[in-house]
Amino acid sequence: MSARSDQLSVVVAGGGTAGHIEPALAVAESLVERHGARVTALGSRRGLERDLVPERGFDLRFIDPVPVPRRLNLDLLKLPWRIAVAVHQARKILTEVKADALIGFGGYVSAPAYLAARTLGIPFLVHEANAKAGMANKLGTRLGGIGYNAVPGSGIPGRVVGIPVRSGLREGDSAEAIARARKLWDLDPERKTLLVTGGSQGAVSINKAVAGAVDKLTDTVGIQILHAYGKRNTAPTEHAHYLPHPYIGDMAAAYAVADLIVCRSGAMTVAEVTASGLPAVYVPLPHGNGEQALNATEVVEIGAARIIDDADLTSERLIEEVTQILGDDKQLVAMKAAAHGHAAGDTAGLLADALAAVAADNSKE
Repeated sequence: MSARSDQLSVVVAGGGTAGHIEPALAVAESLVERHGARVTALGSRRGLERDLVPERGFDLRFIDPVPVPRRLNLDLLKLPWRIAVAVHQARKILTEVKADALIGFGGYVSAPAYLAARTLGIPFLVHEANAKAGMANKLGTRLGGIGYNAVPGSGIPGRVVGIPVRSGLREGDSAEAIARARKLWDLDPERKTLLVTGGSQGAVSINKAVAGAVDKLTDTVGIQILHAYGKRNTAPTEHAHYLPHPYIGDMAAAYAVADLIVCRSGAMTVAEVTASGLPAVYVPLPHGNGEQALNATEVVEIGAARIIDDADLTSERLIEEVTQILGDDKQLVAMKAAAHGHAAGDTAGLLADALAAVAADNSKE
């Protein structure tokens, strides 16, 4: 049982990729807004949280990540020691911040966080964003964590609530965001805007398809392209009405100004794009257990998006899909309406309230 103070103290655990970090930060912001909570983020020095968490104004504490090797090797033999070290680090942080509750979103730091919370008697929640649950979250619910799922059938028990997204994407001032985007990227208000992103690291297959489509899309179709190509990838060739950037920090502005997006279909990306009411062409990452294709299935079925297999993505196919959507205003309006109609409610607020409730219940025991 944790020692409650007047201010609710919550730890959010989820590092490595934006898919784990963004939902954690959305819940963190709701905790502050709704409950005046003090929120501490748990991450590793290897992940994107090093930049994303401090930029959003939250305290970030580090533990060692604990990836689980997929085959028998020296790393697997070292796993018990690494888990023990990470759990000790997590216990120390939870004790220092006098945590009343914890929520994890999967990834390398969540499993040690769940173990630490369990041993300290701190209640914890487990949120699974993907269509197929990862090992850390499966462990979390087996340890007694209260499960929440983005979609049914993920492999962990728990209520289906969707994915927490920033309130600014659901309720923000779109006119202000559009004006901000046009100023940031010098966009032409007379041209429709195609937003292209392969995620924080970029996507080589998407970049390649865009490179061969730029001339036709900008010169013949008459649109402009805002393209996040990834910091690790080679900068594309310059072209009029083509605006490539290694990274887009203000995604709220990018979503607001775009008429269509071409991107991967990570769970968080699908949630943010749909909450923004933005039509999409998803190109699922072809690796893993197929969860990216599953993430996009429902929004494709309701008509808010289309999907192209990575193996089928060519410049010609990209031109065809983009031209069909942006060249048909009636279809574009219908896709936007479908996305808006499907957008999840305030999942971040729901989880923030659930954390406050379990913390209060735990303090009474």
